[in-house]
Amino acid sequence: MIPRSRATGRAVAYQVFYRLPLPLRRRLVRLAVPKYIVGAVTLVRDAEAEGAGRLLLLRQPPGKGWTLPAGLLQRGETPVVGAARELFEESGIRLSPRQLTPAVPNAVVHAKGWVDVVFTAEVPASTTELKVDGAEVFEAAWHPLDDLPRLTWPTARLLGYYGIGPLAGQFPPPVPDTTQ
Repeated sequence: MIPRSRATGRAVAYQVFYRLPLPLRRRLVRLAVPKYIVGAVTLVRDAEAEGAGRLLLLRQPPGKGWTLPAGLLQRGETPVVGAARELFEESGIRLSPRQLTPAVPNAVVHAKGWVDVVFTAEVPASTTELKVDGAEVFEAAWHPLDDLPRLTWPTARLLGYYGIGPLAGQFPPPVPDTTQ
């Protein structure tokens, strides 16, 4: 139970806060709450693969490990639109945002203010042409899930949340949605 004097102080503080002009309230909230960098990531699987399946990975500078199609959101951009844009820019695969499915968990909050919003998609590798620019991405290739190449640390960690790769099983499983 909150002491009465403390509860009264909070009530007064909220009354004062909500009487302030909206721009000032927004500025105060921005000063007080944590800031996050938000990225969009797409786990693209080969729709034709058998067995464990195959995953699209990219080799980006400096080229010491493989990554997922991903990037930072642009100002005002929704995560699913950013994921579709980054997928096209980095691999040449053009999918509409409606073709991307939110992964479970859909957002992974990392230490130091980084959030990845993750989506999944399936495309047939045999008919999907991969195009890279040679600057931002050196190479795009399909890799068997049970024999992944050397991954960058952030990629290995992110995939671990989805039970994939060398860190699979080292993170708590997602909490099931019981509201449906």
